[in-house]
Amino acid sequence: MLIIYFLLQSAIFNFQSLLTVILLLICTCAYIRALAPNLLDKNKTGFLGIFWKCARIGERKSPYVACCCIIMAFTILFSE
Repeated sequence: MLIIYFLLQSAIFNFQSLLTVILLLICTCAYIRALAPNLLDKNKTGFLGIFWKCARIGERKSPYVACCCIIMAFTILFSE
């Protein structure tokens, strides 16, 4: 939780970094939910509900998230 706070604090002033953090959060939450669904399903509301919502986005919009990850990888690799 503290790590996410520091990542967002450092990425809030750089749009590309913010998008990278959001994509990584979505992918990580979807992966955790695939391994241990009870871990995220019990926290559907409140502050921890953000992780459940990110997992749902990762599951339902997975082709779009995958395309965004590929595009972000190319922009990170080939940007100055």
